[in-house]
Amino acid sequence: MSLIAEYLPVAILAILAIGFAPIAWLFSRFFRPDKPSQWRDTTYECGSEPIGDARVQFKFQYYIFGIIFVVFDLVATFLMLWAVAFTELSDAGKAWAVLFLAILLIGVAYALKKEDKIWI
Repeated sequence: MSLIAEYLPVAILAILAIGFAPIAWLFSRFFRPDKPSQWRDTTYECGSEPIGDARVQFKFQYYIFGIIFVVFDLVATFLMLWAVAFTELSDAGKAWAVLFLAILLIGVAYALKKEDKIWI
């Protein structure tokens, strides 16, 4: 098989993936019901009548903890796959893995210290 024939399904999938969002947006713009009302303009709060201002500013530390969680989740997945795929890792490979984890831990410690949650 030629190279074009092998990658044709990947190219078709990429075109569909890139084109799905604009096409879905266009369909939603033209086929949605447009009946403005005061009820539709209110903020939704779990089916209850909104009380007070709906725009509340959250503390930034909640976002930083979420970002740290995502980073560690990805790192744990990466290291687990690394451990499964490379069971006979050389000493240099183990050193690189430890260095990679140490750099991430230093970054997390810096972020937490900046938030005054731990003292190093």
